Amino acid sequence: MNKPKVIEMSHSEEIELPLNLHVSFEKVYSFYKKYAEDSKHPFHKSAKDILQQINNFPELIEGFTDESILEKNKEQIDLLLEPLFPEILTDNEIKSAAVPYTFTTFRFSNRFKKILENAPEDYELKIRNLEENEMYLQSCVMILNFCYGYSVDLKRPFFFDIPDKKLGITKHYRVAFNGDFSEVIPTELAPKITDEDYKILLDNFDNIEVWKEKFPPNSYIFKGFGIMNLFDVTADETLSSIRYNLLKQDDNLVENMRTDLSEFYNIKDLILGFSIFDFPSNRLDCIKVKKSESIILDTLDTDLCATFFCEGVTNQIFVKKEALAISDVEKYGLGTNYNPFYKNLKSRGIASILLIPISCGHDSFALLEIASPRPYELNSISQNKLKDILPVFEAAVKRSTEEHKNILEATIQQYYTAIHPSVKWRFYEAAEKYQIQLQNGDENPKLDEIIFSDVYPLYGQSDIKGSSLARNIAIKNDLTNQLNLAVNVLDKAQAKESLPIYEELMFRIKEYLTDVKIGLDAGDELGIIDFLKSEIYPVFSHIKKINDELADAVKIYMDRIDSNLQVVYEERRGYEESVTILNEKLASHIDKKQMEAQAMFPHYFERYKTDGIEHNMYIGKSLVNNSDYDSLYLYNLRLWQLKVMCEMENIAHKLKATLKNKLEIASLILVHSNSLAIKFRMDEKQFDVDGAYNIRYEIIKKRIDKAHIKGTNERLTVPGKIAIVYSQDKDAKEYKKYIKYLQSKNLLGKVEKLELEDLQGVTGLKALRVEVIYTSDFDEKKTITINQLIEDINA
Repeated sequence: MNKPKVIEMSHSEEIELPLNLHVSFEKVYSFYKKYAEDSKHPFHKSAKDILQQINNFPELIEGFTDESILEKNKEQIDLLLEPLFPEILTDNEIKSAAVPYTFTTFRFSNRFKKILENAPEDYELKIRNLEENEMYLQSCVMILNFCYGYSVDLKRPFFFDIPDKKLGITKHYRVAFNGDFSEVIPTELAPKITDEDYKILLDNFDNIEVWKEKFPPNSYIFKGFGIMNLFDVTADETLSSIRYNLLKQDDNLVENMRTDLSEFYNIKDLILGFSIFDFPSNRLDCIKVKKSESIILDTLDTDLCATFFCEGVTNQIFVKKEALAISDVEKYGLGTNYNPFYKNLKSRGIASILLIPISCGHDSFALLEIASPRPYELNSISQNKLKDILPVFEAAVKRSTEEHKNILEATIQQYYTAIHPSVKWRFYEAAEKYQIQLQNGDENPKLDEIIFSDVYPLYGQSDIKGSSLARNIAIKNDLTNQLNLAVNVLDKAQAKESLPIYEELMFRIKEYLTDVKIGLDAGDELGIIDFLKSEIYPVFSHIKKINDELADAVKIYMDRIDSNLQVVYEERRGYEESVTILNEKLASHIDKKQMEAQAMFPHYFERYKTDGIEHNMYIGKSLVNNSDYDSLYLYNLRLWQLKVMCEMENIAHKLKATLKNKLEIASLILVHSNSLAIKFRMDEKQFDVDGAYNIRYEIIKKRIDKAHIKGTNERLTVPGKIAIVYSQDKDAKEYKKYIKYLQSKNLLGKVEKLELEDLQGVTGLKALRVEVIYTSDFDEKKTITINQLIEDINA
C-alpha cells in the first residue's frame, strides 16, 4: 500500500480553532506576478508560463476549505511550489507544505517521502504529546501577533515520532513551521482586543474559556499555507531519554535503556547489561559481584574469577577504569587463546561489545555492557559517542548504589539494630544474602546468624561511688521538705480556725517524718505521696478559700512541687543533673578517643550510661574484613584502655568541684586471657558471648564491682584507684609493663597486688589496684594521642 499523496492528521476534523482555515497560494502567486512584470528578472519567462496555467484555477488563489482540492489540483500546486522544493535539496531536506494546526501535509521532499514509506502501514502522522486546547491557544497567540501587534512568545517545539520498520527503531523529528505564505483576517464575529483584554489574557493562560471569549471559534480567517521543516533529533532525544530514565526510579530501567541505546546506535537487536561489584581497596583478588543483570557473567552471587578476563581487559577496566571496545569478538578470542570471557560472549551470540566502567563511590564499581550480534557494529567510535552521557550514568549508578545500600540498612535496622561501624560489613553480607533470597523467590528466606569467633574481650567501668546512698539521701531530704511544708500550711490554718482535723493530719504527717528520718523502705515514698494527694490536698482546697494569707501559704507549698511528678524534686534534680553532667563528660571523652583507637585497628566497641560509664570492646581477626590481624593490636588496645581510664578519672576529679553533688568515680578493668565467641542475639538486638564456657566471663562482669578483698570487708573498687582484675599471672605481668609506662607519664602511682573473695560460681580472681595521680591542670584536649602512644611503645 503506497503512502497517500495528501496526509491528514487523524483528529484534524475534531480540532476547534478561532481560525477558519482557508488554503490559499495567493502569496506565492504574487511573487510570480512580480517576476512576470519584470522583464529583466531571471524567472520572468517561467513566471509568465506558470501564471498562464494557474489563472485557470482561481480557487487556488482565492482560497478553499475543501481539502480534497489539494489532491485534485496536485499537479498545479506542485508547479506553484516547485521553487520552494528545489531538486538539488530534495534528497537532504525533510520538508513539506502543510495546513497549520491540522498538519494536513500535501507536498513532500524526497527524503520526507522515504521516511514515510519506511514507516509501518498503519502509522498515522501525529504530533507527540499534544495537550488539550494547545492548538487553540497557539492560534490565539498568532492572531495577537498578526492582527494586533502584541509580541507573545508561546513557542513550544512539536515532535513527530516516526518508526523505521527497516531499522526496527523509532526516529524523532522536531517540527519548524514557516508562516511567511499566510495571513490572518478578522471577521465580523471577532471582538476587538484592547490593552485591558491583553492583560486579562496574560493572567489567564490556563483558563481556556477566557481565551474563547476573546477569540470565539471561527471568528478569524487564516488564508495561506505553511512550510513544515523536520529536523532529525533522534540522537538528542535519545540522549535526553537516557538521562531521564537514568535519573528516575523505574523497575523497567534496563529495558528502557536498551530501547534508548538501540535508537542511539541504530541497532534494533542491541543487548544491554550491567553489574555492580564490591571492589575493596582496589584489590583484584577481592572483587565480588554485588548486583547484576549482566550479559557477560553467569551468576549473581559469585566472586569474579581472576582468570575470567584476559590481562588486557582486567588492566583496562579494573585498574585504569577506562572504557574498552571489542569490535570483533572472534579476533579477541584468537588473541586470548579463547579464554572464559570469549567463550561466554560466544555462547550469547555477541560479536562486538563496549565495556564502560563507572565508579559509584567507595568500594563500589559498576560495569555497563553494550553488545551487538554483529562484528564492528560497536567500536571505539561508538564508545566515544557515549562521552556526553557518562556523567549521568555515573550519577544514576551512585544513586542506585545508595538505594541498594538503604535497602540493606533497612534490613539491618529491621532485623538487627544500629550496628557499630567496625562490624557492619558482616551485617551487609547477611542482608545481601537475604535480599538475594527474596529476589530469587525463596519461600522461606533466612537471615544469617552473626557470630564472631576467636575475639578478645576488654571490659571497663567508671562507676559513680555511693550513687545509691546519694540518691536515697536526696529522696529523704525532698520528702522531709515536702512534709514540713504541709505541716506549715496546716499549722497556719489551725491558727485561723481551730478544727480537730488539722491537728489529726499534722500528727500523721509527723509520723511520716519520723519514718523518713529512720529510713525508707520500698513503697514508702508512694505511700506518702498517695496520702498527700488523697487526704491533704482536698483540705488545702478548703484552706486557700479562708483568706489570702492561707491562700499564699498553699501557693508556697504548690510552687515547690514539680508539676509533672507532684513531689518536691529539688535535691533529686540536683543529684540527677550531677550524674548526667558527669556521664556526658565521660561518655564524650571515651567516644572521641574511640575514633583514634579505631584508626589503630578496627574493633567492636559499645558503651552504656548507668550511674557511670561501662564499655565493652572486642578485637580479633574475624571482626575485620580484608585486614591482617596481629596480637600486637590487642596489647595496644589494652594499654589504650588503661590510659583512657586514667584520663576519665582526672575528668571526674576536676568536675567534682563544679557539681551540685560532689560525685566520685571508681574505675575497674576486667582482663580475659582467652579468646571467645560473640553472637548477635536477634531477640535482644545486641551482642553477647556465645557458648556455655564463655558465660563465666559475663558472670564476672556482672558481679566483680561488688567484690571484696579476700579476708576483709573492703570493696575492691574505691575512688582514686583503678582496679585491674585478672585470673592468670601472665596478665598481671603484662599490665605491670603498662602501669610502669604510665607511671613514667605521671598518670599512675603506687600499685597493690590483691586477692579477691570468691564470687558465686567464680573463684581464683586477683587484682592489681593502682593509684591515679590527679593533675591540677589536667586538660582533656592535651592527652596522649594514639600515635604518641604507639611511638612510645615502639621506642
